[in-house]
Order: sequence, then C-alpha cells, then structure tokens
Amino acid sequence: MFYRIQYIFSNKSKQAFLRQLCNLLGFMPGRISLYSSAFSHRSIKEKATDNNERLEYLGDAILGGIIADYLFRKYPYKGEGFLTEMRSKMVNRQTLNEIALKMGLKKLTSFNKSDSSLKSSQIFGNALEALVGAIYMDKGYKATKNWVLKKLIIPHLVAEDLELLEINQKNKLYSWANRNGKLLEFETLEEKMENGRRLFKVGAMLDGQVIAEGKAFNKKDASQLAAQSAVDKLNITA
Repeated sequence: MFYRIQYIFSNKSKQAFLRQLCNLLGFMPGRISLYSSAFSHRSIKEKATDNNERLEYLGDAILGGIIADYLFRKYPYKGEGFLTEMRSKMVNRQTLNEIALKMGLKKLTSFNKSDSSLKSSQIFGNALEALVGAIYMDKGYKATKNWVLKKLIIPHLVAEDLELLEINQKNKLYSWANRNGKLLEFETLEEKMENGRRLFKVGAMLDGQVIAEGKAFNKKDASQLAAQSAVDKLNITA
C-alpha cells in the first residue's frame, strides 16, 4: 500500500509531504488529495475546490462538535454558560494557531511566503481546522474524534488550565482602561488589498494615542491581535 502511494508521489517534495503527513497523523491517509487541499492556502490556490477554505469550514464545525461532546461528558454538573465559554477557549483561533505551530503544520502548509503578513497571521490554525475536515472526509467521524482527543485535546487543551485562561484580550484591556480612567478605542488605521484579499490594520488607542497595532484579513482578528499586543506591552495580568 505504502509503495503504491509512494509511486504515485514520485516527486521528491511530494514524498517528503507524505512522510511528514504520516508522522503527523499517526496513520496512513487514504485520499491524499484531501490533505493536500487542507494545507493549501488561498494565496497560492485561489480556486475554492483546491484551497483549504471549504475544509476549514467543515473542520471548524466537526472540531466544535467533538469538543462540545468532550466538555459535556467531562463536566456533568456545569451549566450551559460555563460549557460555552470553555468551548470558545478551546477553539479560539489564537489557541489553535499556537497548537498548529507546535505540531509543525507550518512546514506542511503551502502559502505565499513572500507575503510577510501571512507569516504572523493565523493561517496555520485555519489549516489545522482544515486538517480535521480532511480526516473526517477520509476516515469518518469516529476516527476523527479519536484523533482530536489523542493529538489535540489531551496534549494541548488541558481543560483545567483553560478554566483559568482569559481568551478575550479586548475585554481584559477594556477592564484595565476603565479601572485606570483611560479611554480605549479600536480604530482601523489602514485597509488595503493584498493577494486578492482585504487586509486590515487596527490600532488599540488609549486617550487618542495608538499604543499597539494588529494586522489580519478581518477587523475582529486584527483588533484582537492589537489588544493582545497592548496587553503584553502594558504588562496587564488581570
């Protein structure tokens, strides 16, 4: 079986991709094209059937369902509000991006490396969601659930630690500003087209002065990145 797949992937770069993919998955993939799409960013493949956006959409839903099921069973006496907050923490884009980098997804992901904004964006977390979608399409729900538990939740998403984690950096920054009598605003500083997508630069402003900036392909992510930078710069811990 492996010999046949290796024959199909005669190109050395494709063979290297397959080896890395097998190491990451822990099993032999079936439909290789799914995984190739999962790691193809739209900056190099604009066609919807070739890049990872559709698989990201699917993987986001599957991952959210698996985590909801995990939390429901882990916390049998907790209410809906607690479960919803915990799920938000576990599927947070920044959290998933950090996990993706730890897992080595940056090496597998194909993207426009000349675009410096992509290197610091959250495309690797998106690729991780797309990977979940690819596994689901290739192996089904049960195998996907087992993989998510083994590879994501148990090693990276320790629920007890996440109970204490404050994800929404904007809320943290707003609380700090209110306590210190500061006026906090988020303002779009720049908006431009880059590789066919609209890139936003948002500034976190205290009393009219920009103290931190964030760039992303939507304003919400850009403002969260600006807030994170401001929280780090001001050394806000609570």
